[in-house]
Amino acid sequence: MALHPPDQTGPYPIEVHHRIRRDEAADYRSTARSVSDCVDIVSIQHEYGIWGGTDGEHVLDFVNALRVPAIATLHTVLRTPTPGQRAVLAELVASVEATVVMSRSAATLLATAYGVDPRRLEIIPHGVPDLPLVDPEAIKPALDLVGRRVILSFGLLGPRKGYELAIDALPDVVAAHPEALYVIVGATHPDLVRREGEAYRNGLVARARAHGLGDHVRFVDRFVGRVELSRWLEAADVFVTPYLNLDQIVSGTLSYAMGAGRAIVSTPYAYASELLADGRGLLVQPGSPALLGRALNNVLEDGDLRAAMGRRAYEHSRQMVWSSVGLDYGRLIARVSGDRRGAVLASTMAAVGA
Repeated sequence: MALHPPDQTGPYPIEVHHRIRRDEAADYRSTARSVSDCVDIVSIQHEYGIWGGTDGEHVLDFVNALRVPAIATLHTVLRTPTPGQRAVLAELVASVEATVVMSRSAATLLATAYGVDPRRLEIIPHGVPDLPLVDPEAIKPALDLVGRRVILSFGLLGPRKGYELAIDALPDVVAAHPEALYVIVGATHPDLVRREGEAYRNGLVARARAHGLGDHVRFVDRFVGRVELSRWLEAADVFVTPYLNLDQIVSGTLSYAMGAGRAIVSTPYAYASELLADGRGLLVQPGSPALLGRALNNVLEDGDLRAAMGRRAYEHSRQMVWSSVGLDYGRLIARVSGDRRGAVLASTMAAVGA
């Protein structure tokens, strides 16, 4: 099933049997009825901006038309929602058989700000590939990074990711480590491209040039697949998420960096504060290039610190590898569906490393 804006119609692979136009309420109801005839349980991924209607209220049209059980996975839980956002999310949680969040902070927020019964929530971590813990120097030659100290960020480009802060911090880093290279991997967010083209990325490029960082910032301007992304992660000496939104309750990029055993420097948004506790990373208050630059320098110049942080992150992430997450979902599906099919599915997923 695919949900798309009115101006996007695909193409989609043959596995996609149903399409929902984001702003057509009738599509949600008709698709829910059709899906109910061919599946035993439905997994709903909820993220603001994906579902149509005011505050994404059309997700409720879909859920209420289902005739089979549903599980909702929440990718965003706003700390200060509008009344409409709070009402939609609270009703979604009340309408499904189980709700999955990816952090303790998200579960606590749902209980305190949305009045959700904690017993209706399941905490299943964000999944990550099961990568080996490798020395970055072994990977760098394949990416033309020999002799460089690599600082990495990846993900869809857009405001609030804090890339400007990282670029502004880089002159102090380069002064101490002339071999430093900041690599930003990822395409610009498609919604941003539709609104303003590549103006945001071009602004980042201009910012780097204004600092005289032409040889110290590299943009990999495209979507990269799992194998290539894994190589970039394994080649990084330090991973940085300088996000500006401190309420962010999940970050796939941070999860992936932990799964690769990288040393991580981050602003203290909610997800980072939880996952990077106990020496698994270094947190820096947002808004200060000087503080971020100092933290990056500290990590770059201390190999023992980098190794210790990366090892702790890697060990913590073993509960996040896809096989473990698949088993968690399988057990939940089995419980919700009332039979063993979910458990069998989970065992299959674990066997193939899904």
